Amino acid sequence: MKKSLLLSLFAAGITTNAMANTEVTIAGWGGNDVVVLNKLVNEVLADDFEKAGLTVKYQAVEGDFSQFITNSLSAGTAPDAFYIDVVFANTLVNSGKISANNAALNSVAKSLIPSLNAAFTFEGKQYGVAKDFNTIALQYNKDIFDDAEVAYPTNKDTWEDLRKKLLAVKDVLGDEVSGICVMPDYARFAPFALATGWKPFNEQGKTLLDANFERAFNFYTSLVTKDKVGILATDLGQGWGGGCFGTEETAITLEGNWISGYLRDKAPNLPYGTTLMPIDPVSGERGNLLFTVAWGINADGKNITSTQRAVEILTSKKAQEWVLESGLALPSREALGQSAFFTKQNPESELAKQVFDGALVGNVEPLHLGIMARHG
Repeated sequence: MKKSLLLSLFAAGITTNAMANTEVTIAGWGGNDVVVLNKLVNEVLADDFEKAGLTVKYQAVEGDFSQFITNSLSAGTAPDAFYIDVVFANTLVNSGKISANNAALNSVAKSLIPSLNAAFTFEGKQYGVAKDFNTIALQYNKDIFDDAEVAYPTNKDTWEDLRKKLLAVKDVLGDEVSGICVMPDYARFAPFALATGWKPFNEQGKTLLDANFERAFNFYTSLVTKDKVGILATDLGQGWGGGCFGTEETAITLEGNWISGYLRDKAPNLPYGTTLMPIDPVSGERGNLLFTVAWGINADGKNITSTQRAVEILTSKKAQEWVLESGLALPSREALGQSAFFTKQNPESELAKQVFDGALVGNVEPLHLGIMARHG
């Protein structure tokens, strides 16, 4: 009798403890994120979720994530927290389906890179907490510059300095190599335009292609049309600048941290360095574009308070340090710019550091859907 009673009490205790945890569902896109998020949720942060009384269920979405989240929010079946790509942030916030940050999440945001917070702030309120990001940086092939006996690009270079270095490489190596694959897209051109002080939208929400924009556009296109140091990626049978660079057909390229894995796999012996984007010689400023994703919270969710706590943990210093050390993404917390990872003497760490710093200096703007529609 006593044994039976003890077993019953023990079973009841297990049931009570299990029921005490609040379930929070989160969703992100598929691909490489599946392995990362599964390990982060189920191993790295498991104890933290347990202490907070949370059971976090992760859903990986293959295919068009923006369509999935739009449809599920409309149908009332969306997860409690989910990725908000900055490209679609304005649209999602305007739908009224995203919860503004509470005091605790706003406190977390104070630790983040300011430009990332601004990317998810609308009419004075912040919606979501940026989890990671990318910017554009300049990668250069050391062997090509050495062969041409031209100084490497540096963080002090202006547009004109870069142009002269590419011309010098071309003068020595001729048709053996091009200076850069010029991409006819907003993402690679935007850092130049933003460096001039040009703004994607004016106070009336319209895009004006003013004199500053024209000056940047003329510099960018003249690399191909006038200086002959640039070539279109398609003319080399490539779909992006990284492909031109990885096959050593160009001296430099303009890419984010995503090029790191590509070069590791496709060009493991290519010696490269990375700098910040060059400075506009007229304004004296740099420009850059933010590619970022935040954890957003479903305004119609049943457990908003618990979900907010889960997002705090997902964007904690512990979580971001693990992701950074794994070489998987750049952390949104500004203090992690001092991480030992960035001081390692290898091309990948140097690349990551320059991409990280790109969000901290000059005129930095997020990549929004409206701009892509106008210039993409």
